[in-house]
Amino acid sequence: MNNGHMPSPSAPLDAEAARLLVAAVTGTSPEAVERVGGLPGAEGFLPAVQAARREVEGLRRRENELSALFSSARELAGVRDTDAVLRRLVERAHEMLGSDVTYLSDLDPITGALRVRATYGAVTAAFRELVVPPGRGLVGAIVETGAPLAVSRYDDYASDRHEPVVDDAVDAEGIVSMLGVPLRTETAVLGVLFVAMRQERAFSPDQIALLSALADHASVVLQTAGTLRSLQRSEEEARAALEQLSSHLVERDRANTVHQQLVSAVLGGGGFTRIAETLADTLGRAVRIVDERGDQRAAVGDTDGLSRDDAGAALAAAAETSRGSGHAEPIASPSGQRVVAALAAGTRSFGAVHIEAGAFELGAVDLRTVERAAQVGALLALSEEAVAESQQRQHLDLVADIVRDATERRGDVAARLRRLGLDLDTLDRLLLVVVPGDRRLDALRLLTRRIGASGLVGDIDGTLVVLADGARTQPDAAATRRAVGDLVGASVIVVEGPRTGAIGKRYDLARRALRIVGALGIADGAVTTDELLPYAAVLDADQAALQGFLDAAIGPVRAYDAERGTELLATLRAFVRHGGSPTRAARALVFHPNTILQRLERLDRVLGEGWRADERLFRLSLAVRLDELREQLGSR
Repeated sequence: MNNGHMPSPSAPLDAEAARLLVAAVTGTSPEAVERVGGLPGAEGFLPAVQAARREVEGLRRRENELSALFSSARELAGVRDTDAVLRRLVERAHEMLGSDVTYLSDLDPITGALRVRATYGAVTAAFRELVVPPGRGLVGAIVETGAPLAVSRYDDYASDRHEPVVDDAVDAEGIVSMLGVPLRTETAVLGVLFVAMRQERAFSPDQIALLSALADHASVVLQTAGTLRSLQRSEEEARAALEQLSSHLVERDRANTVHQQLVSAVLGGGGFTRIAETLADTLGRAVRIVDERGDQRAAVGDTDGLSRDDAGAALAAAAETSRGSGHAEPIASPSGQRVVAALAAGTRSFGAVHIEAGAFELGAVDLRTVERAAQVGALLALSEEAVAESQQRQHLDLVADIVRDATERRGDVAARLRRLGLDLDTLDRLLLVVVPGDRRLDALRLLTRRIGASGLVGDIDGTLVVLADGARTQPDAAATRRAVGDLVGASVIVVEGPRTGAIGKRYDLARRALRIVGALGIADGAVTTDELLPYAAVLDADQAALQGFLDAAIGPVRAYDAERGTELLATLRAFVRHGGSPTRAARALVFHPNTILQRLERLDRVLGEGWRADERLFRLSLAVRLDELREQLGSR
């Protein structure tokens, strides 16, 4: 009876026969099985020898597989290079299953596509770079079911799973049979491990189990890599948060420093220069502070880039935006990030703070610091304006007292001027400025800034009066008209008074000249009293009366020229200007004397006989010169 054990031979085995049986069972001698068949009674135990040999071979193969799995497990313990470990797992699967092509595809969790990540035995680039769309091919079925799948002939596999790109790659490799097992976690499939043969082959349960074990190892590698990536991201996020916190603390320290220095600057009377210096030192970049017209109040560092024409429009637009939002506005520039913050209080605008680009980008706290500096600047501007208005009210009263030239007030006036660093005897420059009433205050402020400490500006009966020390400044009538006109955007009249004599007398003469300008209908221009006083001395400064005088004197000549296209008025002007000499008038007009004589005869008919007599000629001369002066003033 066999009972699964090797039967005893009918006769005891000698030592040689025993060694031969051992060799046959363990497989150490290939020809041992044939020699055992020649032993006495071999027909009774040869089947058992062959079965034992197969069992030993299976145990040996299992030992090799376990050894390979243990080696793979040791490699998992020291995962550093994920791709290298995966390649080694693919190579080991290739060796252990004796496949022609072995490869591993990992799943993209976002797109669902599977990309070949590691291969062994593949000969075509298309296969090594293969990407299988979701749900296609053998790999799609394995991902969906989470179970191993083998096909003896890939061509015969479900047609609805085939994909041209995949089929082309498989054909190029000559693959016939395939076995794939999933790389699984408890909740998901990470990829698929494949072995493929270039001839038809059926895969045994042991091979599927072995490949599944290797796939489990590959899954551990991918999970470990994912964990490491997650830890790395967490570390990077923590580092970024720490850096952000550190940066925030640095910015906060800068903000505290600036706040203390700004308060000190205002309380200590340092003005806008101290504000600019504080920002420049703290932020490490150039700073400029401008007023509402864009004129510089203070600057620290290299602000040339902020002053260029191409930067002006962007800075002005950012200041307007900042005024509306109440926040500092970053703007891009070729040199980097600039920042603008408006100096605003309610609806009033006092200018802006311009911050040039620097070595680092200003953070949120730095921007709040700039905003705080702008608020301090606005408060400082309000304070200066209040002081200036108080001083201006004093100056208005003082200017009125000066031009009235009251003898009993001279001592008081002189004392008040000395407190301002001025001397009554040196105020030899006098301007009268007429601007529209709604812009008079703006014009007064502008003139006060232009004169500075070298004079005074007042407002008497709606006319601005400028008194200045000519040794310290020389206000020019034409330049003043342009500056004030640009500010108010309207017509401006400026009359420059005499430079010698008592101030009260000079003021009266300037007022009379101003009345002549008004009587002539001039709304915009600059003139000196010397040009107008001869007429002010003999004429009424009423506009209607003056116009009546001009119409009566030269109106017929002007009408004659208009009707006939002649130039009798030009001839009359030349005749008057050259002392009533026809010869000099002809020379001035580059005409022949006979032409002038003919025109004078025509003037006899227009003006009537006797217009060259002394009294008539004086009145005509006065009218001609006034008419000419009106044209000159109107064209300035």
